[in-house]
Amino acid sequence: MSRIGDRWSLLLVETLLAGPLRWRDLLEGTPGIAPNVLADRLRRLERAGVVTSSAYSHRPPRMTYELTEDGRGLADVLKLLAAWGGEEHTSPAHSVCGTALEVRWFCPTCEVAVEEPGTEAPEVTVV
Repeated sequence: MSRIGDRWSLLLVETLLAGPLRWRDLLEGTPGIAPNVLADRLRRLERAGVVTSSAYSHRPPRMTYELTEDGRGLADVLKLLAAWGGEEHTSPAHSVCGTALEVRWFCPTCEVAVEEPGTEAPEVTVV
């Protein structure tokens, strides 16, 4: 949470999941946020490496904002938070059997579930 901050930051990340946006788009896409709060949160998210900005006009200065790779990595976390905070306050369930789903770390390259990142033992091949 120290990298992200508060609710406005999470809402900005959610809004930017759609792709790069300009200031006005972010202001309109995040109802209730004040312009000074938007500017502050964007600066914080940039310092945290979650958002990057690029100028599309130099006079007057105008920016486009987009998520970095780290920022896009928050998409799954936001989905989990949305499910957890949903109307029924229940965990997502498997549509076939109704069992509550569990969140696990998974390597799509190796197709292996990992208990905790960085704790798995390397595979040993016996010759």
